[in-house]
Amino acid sequence: MKKRNKLKILNDPIYGFITIPNELIFDLIEHKYFQRLRRISQMGLSYLVYPGAHHTRFHHALGCMHLMQKAVRVLRFKGINISEEEEEALYVAILLHDIGHGPFSHAMEHSIVNEVNHESISLRLMEKINEEFNGSLTLSIQIFKGDYHRDFLHQLISGQLDMDRLDYLKRDSFYTGVAEGNVNSERLITMLTVVDDALVVEEKGIYSVENFLLARRLMYWQVYLHKTSIVAENLLIRVLQRAKELVEKGEELNASKALSFFLKNKITSENFTPAVLETFSKLDDYDIISAMKEWSNANDFVLRKLSSMIIDRDLLKIKVKNKPFLSNKKENHLKKIKEKYEISDEEARYFIFEGSISNQAYHLNKQNINVLYKSKKIVDIVKATDQFNLEALSKPVIKYFMCYPKYKH
Repeated sequence: MKKRNKLKILNDPIYGFITIPNELIFDLIEHKYFQRLRRISQMGLSYLVYPGAHHTRFHHALGCMHLMQKAVRVLRFKGINISEEEEEALYVAILLHDIGHGPFSHAMEHSIVNEVNHESISLRLMEKINEEFNGSLTLSIQIFKGDYHRDFLHQLISGQLDMDRLDYLKRDSFYTGVAEGNVNSERLITMLTVVDDALVVEEKGIYSVENFLLARRLMYWQVYLHKTSIVAENLLIRVLQRAKELVEKGEELNASKALSFFLKNKITSENFTPAVLETFSKLDDYDIISAMKEWSNANDFVLRKLSSMIIDRDLLKIKVKNKPFLSNKKENHLKKIKEKYEISDEEARYFIFEGSISNQAYHLNKQNINVLYKSKKIVDIVKATDQFNLEALSKPVIKYFMCYPKYKH
């Protein structure tokens, strides 16, 4: 029988050619859990704002692995000892770090799956794959969880300057066309080294780190926290909540088998069994989109209207302010919407809601980004930089929003 070539080269619009380093990585990419990421959008409903933002989590995971290959080469060149087992474990951990994301996962985590975040689902899926692969992911899982004795390996996967952030900022900037997010990930990786088992940036990389943190802040305000994206995501949360509410009352709603399961059952971390995990692994963006297309003809006014708003991109209006809204504002809108649609108070609340958004580009005292000077002194980036605004970037900025229908006069 002809042996299959597993050392493939993939073409990526960001980095050019990405190589699959070994057979284990190839087999993981081929696995159905990983292939599902082709059907999970990296940026949820952001394409309603930026038409190019249709890239997937599959795309992103491969980009992260490519950057990790660069990081390993750079660190080894600088004399940092990384064994072959540790190298392979890093590639596996970064490749699978997002495998637990559901369709529009932040909306799902607030509606039909309770108290179970995508990180814990990623871990469960990795442990399931580990059983199938006879324990060959054990070291990767240790590093992913931060249980391995060499801290810097975990920092490369989950830190304030990890391969995940270096890829998604560059990739999301490319696909949205928002140039402010374009970070020089290759230079940042070239500036990395390890001191006392912790990742540090060489002094000459200070300006690249400044640019990275500023890009992160701008991408949050311009893209991830764009007001239209906030409306769309909040509408989707309410679509799923309303669908779940109706199903609990005994209504039959058209939806895929996997989505129906989550609408009919209350899923928490306690009852997230292997069977539930398997059902979760069947969910992707197409389940949600096709359900909303069906529900835009539903008998229930609220579900019909909310679904149509997303499908037809006829969204609610949104106001964003630096201070919380006065309570009478919401009450006035509620009164108007009840009269306009002739619906109950409870139903009207699906169309008028408020919340807050927070942007913090850098977290002090949480796996800090430290700078290594030629004198061997190590200083936090906020103290090392002459940019006053970096200290400001480490303070959370909170804004308040209110969404309500457009009233045609």
